[in-house]
Amino acid sequence: MSVKTTIQIDKETKKMLDELKIHERESYLSVIKRLIKNRIDEESISQETLKNIEKSLKDIKEGRFYSTKEVKKILGIE
Repeated sequence: MSVKTTIQIDKETKKMLDELKIHERESYLSVIKRLIKNRIDEESISQETLKNIEKSLKDIKEGRFYSTKEVKKILGIE
């Protein structure tokens, strides 16, 4: 037998939950369970990947990147 409880949420949060329903009659419990299940990451990000992401963000901030237009021109597919 499952234990049930109530929670208080504001109108904005309820509206967001309503928008996440797959169908009109989907329960809030189903929506919340789906969100939790989708949030769980089976694989964690490695330290190497985190370092590469940080390096890439630094490159972008410092202007070391090509735009899509530039890449197309370089590859001759413009």
